Amino acid sequence: MWGRADRAVKLLGRNIPSILRMTEGVDPKISRRLSIKRPEDFQPKSRFASGVPGYKPTEWERRFLVWAGHFKRPEDIPETVSLETVRAAKTTLRVKCSYAMIALTIVGCIVMVVRGKQAMKRHESLTNINLEKKAQLRAESASAKP
Repeated sequence: MWGRADRAVKLLGRNIPSILRMTEGVDPKISRRLSIKRPEDFQPKSRFASGVPGYKPTEWERRFLVWAGHFKRPEDIPETVSLETVRAAKTTLRVKCSYAMIALTIVGCIVMVVRGKQAMKRHESLTNINLEKKAQLRAESASAKP
């Protein structure tokens, strides 16, 4: 039965999708990754053309490094630092900023609940405020008409 299938595949080879044609003659023990790179291509290469590892941070990035706790003072930061250190500092600040926004949102919600309950004790509601405004507008329009 398989002989017929192989013959059919050979006869219809040009009509078979390209992905199926690429698998012809491939050893099934080889990993079928989509990447065509060899394992030697995945070896880390030298990142810096000059051979000196480092990145000169801007003033804001220096502040980020201090705020994130990577250095105690701005004077302690060397002339060049690794790019991974700067990225780690930015990530740390993003996390701290998101925590601060979460805390402010919770505090804002609590404040709004408290103010809403106080307004209910004073019998203030949007319905009452709208009714008072409409009554005031009707009174103004009635007094404006001669």
